[in-house]
Amino acid sequence: MSYQSAPDGTVVDVDQPQSQQNMFQASSHPLALMFLILFKCGALAIYLLGNFFTDNFIILFVLCVLILAVDFWTVKNISGRLLVGLRWWNEVREDGTNEWIFESRDLSIPVNTSDSRIFWTVLYATPAVWSLLAIAAFFSLRFQWLLIVIIAVLLSGANLIGYQRCDKDQKQRWNQLASGSSSTLVSGMMSGLMSNAITSGVVGRFFGRG
Repeated sequence: MSYQSAPDGTVVDVDQPQSQQNMFQASSHPLALMFLILFKCGALAIYLLGNFFTDNFIILFVLCVLILAVDFWTVKNISGRLLVGLRWWNEVREDGTNEWIFESRDLSIPVNTSDSRIFWTVLYATPAVWSLLAIAAFFSLRFQWLLIVIIAVLLSGANLIGYQRCDKDQKQRWNQLASGSSSTLVSGMMSGLMSNAITSGVVGRFFGRG
């Protein structure tokens, strides 16, 4: 049995087939992946099961909102950067307009396929699950609980939109880089051919018979 160190210092069993590894063993950043899932499950658990432990809505509301806020910050600033090489934020200019700013990994740095798949699946599933809970809370007339769900939908939806735009911006940059590289290569080849043709003509005339 042999082991190999991952870029983040974790040790991976290279003899074990990837299909037999769980998502944390296959991950390049298992700690970031764990917190990506942990905070979301924690908020859902408090929302769905909190009444079994206390009837105090204020306590449950504060706990849910705190976990949702921590989850939003963690996904926006840490999970996306480590798992898919993306990061986004929004700044307000002096004139009051918003400016989206995106960061993306270098093209030469690969992304773990397992991390990417889980990240995007969780990112899309989270607002969908909270939206279903919002519908259930509305029709069951639990309007105070609906407030928690609305906050959850807004925060998870903001991360989803931010990463969608960041991913789109990354692909546009890569396409521009690829187009620029191709144009540079073609221009270099054309310049080389022209230089060779001119040089061959000059040499031929110099050494040819007058």
